[in-house]
Amino acid sequence: MKTISNNIINEIEIKNSRFIALLYKLETNNVNEIISEVKSNYPKATHYCYGYIYNESKKYSDDGEPGGTAGAPIMNVLEKESLSNILVVVVRYFGGIKLGAGGLVRAYTKATTEALKIAQYKELIKGYKVQIDFDYNQEKQLNYLLNNSTIIEKTYNEQITYIVLVDNSILEDLHNYSYQILEELYIEKK
Repeated sequence: MKTISNNIINEIEIKNSRFIALLYKLETNNVNEIISEVKSNYPKATHYCYGYIYNESKKYSDDGEPGGTAGAPIMNVLEKESLSNILVVVVRYFGGIKLGAGGLVRAYTKATTEALKIAQYKELIKGYKVQIDFDYNQEKQLNYLLNNSTIIEKTYNEQITYIVLVDNSILEDLHNYSYQILEELYIEKK
């Protein structure tokens, strides 16, 4: 499993229609926010078709194109490439020439594939989002243990609380701490 390292924009033209493929690395499942932003950045486009995979969630949309001719081809490419934590939005400005169902499938597949060709990738592994509660005198030791993990949030009250992304090996080392698994997800391999 892998994801893209950074967001990508790539444009192709097919029979006077512009297909702008926008690839987004998903850190959270904020797909609706991103799609709203795309619609405001690319006003008056004919279609905003998309496909995304975020951990175990998958969804796609043809956004008015004939059923199965836009979102499904985008999703097929993502699945074939073993990608996760990624959103692909293909913005289409209609150029006046109808492509037909087969032509649309090829166009959305090509728009997605061409954008992925210029992407760089990071490997993803199964991981966990955990909450760790601990005493102040344990902070230095825990920070050492979490050296290669991503700490999302720190809260200092009577005890310290961290929200952290960890892999299996770190999870096994947390037996000395009070922790709770909040979510299973894919995380970047460090």
